Amino acid sequence: MSLEPARAELLSLLGPDLILDSAGKRPYETDGLTAIREEPWAVALPRNRETVLQILDICHRHQIPLVPRGAGTGLSGGARPMREGLLLSLARLNRILEIDLENGVARVEPGVRNLAISEAVAKHGLFYAPDPSSQIACSIGGNVAENAGGVHCLKYGLTVHNVTGLVYATLDGTVRTIGGSSVDPFGFDLRALLCGSEGLLGIVLEVTVKLTPLPASKAVMLGAFHSLAAAGNTVARIISSGLIPAGLEMMDKRAIHAAEDFVHAGYPRDAAALLLCELDGTPEEVEADRERVDACMRSEGAYRVDVATDPAAQQRLWAGRKAAFPAVGRLAPDYYCMDGTIPRSRLAEVLETIDRLSGEYNLPVANVFHAGDGNLHPLILYDANVPGELERVEAFGSRILSLCVEVGGAVSGEHGVGVEKLGPMCDQFTSAELEQFHRLKAAFDPDGMMNPGKAIPTLARCVEAGGMHVHSGEEKFRHLERF
Repeated sequence: MSLEPARAELLSLLGPDLILDSAGKRPYETDGLTAIREEPWAVALPRNRETVLQILDICHRHQIPLVPRGAGTGLSGGARPMREGLLLSLARLNRILEIDLENGVARVEPGVRNLAISEAVAKHGLFYAPDPSSQIACSIGGNVAENAGGVHCLKYGLTVHNVTGLVYATLDGTVRTIGGSSVDPFGFDLRALLCGSEGLLGIVLEVTVKLTPLPASKAVMLGAFHSLAAAGNTVARIISSGLIPAGLEMMDKRAIHAAEDFVHAGYPRDAAALLLCELDGTPEEVEADRERVDACMRSEGAYRVDVATDPAAQQRLWAGRKAAFPAVGRLAPDYYCMDGTIPRSRLAEVLETIDRLSGEYNLPVANVFHAGDGNLHPLILYDANVPGELERVEAFGSRILSLCVEVGGAVSGEHGVGVEKLGPMCDQFTSAELEQFHRLKAAFDPDGMMNPGKAIPTLARCVEAGGMHVHSGEEKFRHLERF
């Protein structure tokens, strides 16, 4: 690693677009997982693809670790910088390059905001379906890195289902293209490999996204319940009936009160849980589906079912859910947002267990999540200024993720692994599987310089944490542990 020669070359290339002073680097110490911070060695802010490729060349020649960053809204520490690594911000690569109406796609640079795509194509009766809660700020490149979802992922899919093409570069400067404007590209289709790779395999330079026609009709339903179990059972009943709503979200009492105080969405304060269900399609389809959802909710004990058909009322109902994270932030000095996935049939059981664990750890929890696909987002409230409280929160969060694995789920739904879930990854995967992950990374990044130390736990760490058996062939990956 040659930091000083690399610094001189980067400064010559970037000038004021290379941040070296501590004050300037401070905003880049963390992503949305603010409990984990580290000052980067330097921050690069390139303005075009050519400059990105030159930066990669410098880092490759001098063996400088590289941490890519989008808008910094990620919640698992995936964009956490390194003291001896370059943080590469792609925020200024923010052009919509082409809107191809004939093929129903748009080509965009990685720094384009998620919501900006829908805003640009709304006049054509189209939208970009994945809509994470941070869509007003998060970038498409970051969405690809984390395979982001959102409220409408139940019907319209995650990022991977809405990306038809990618252009990316490896650290040695090789530029590769996967797919394009066609939904079914020729050759190896590696889109699913890059979507969710958390910056471990390459730098995304361009994304081709699928544009979806705006539905002719929509209805948003609110179901209020006296228990979490009843709301959870309703989710399973709706899906098992054959319905796939555009969105199916759930909030518990603490989240309901926080959102209502924050945005005044009209939520019932006496509810132990509520479901928000969006239906879309033709007017006839929406009306028929509305009746079926109403029956499902009432059969599981919903004491109130509201239906919003005009856009203003629909937007008001969704505003509470979309603002749930900042709303909960008013309840305590800090909160820790977990992210795990479980089978829908185990929702009620898992929520009851989380409630029990909340009492065991003496830490309140607000539950807000994508109920339709079993993606939980428990928000653990705490005060980082109280000695030992953060460690207790982390232990509680680890128990929640272990619970997700135990019931047949996964340690992440859409936030990624980053540095937050390296320990829980040891619970979900065997050493042989982790070895395969390391082989895959080495195929794209043989020197282990792309976002090192993220997403895949080192095998030694798993052995230390849980006594995992190490295969004899794993010694070749020990070099990764230096990060």
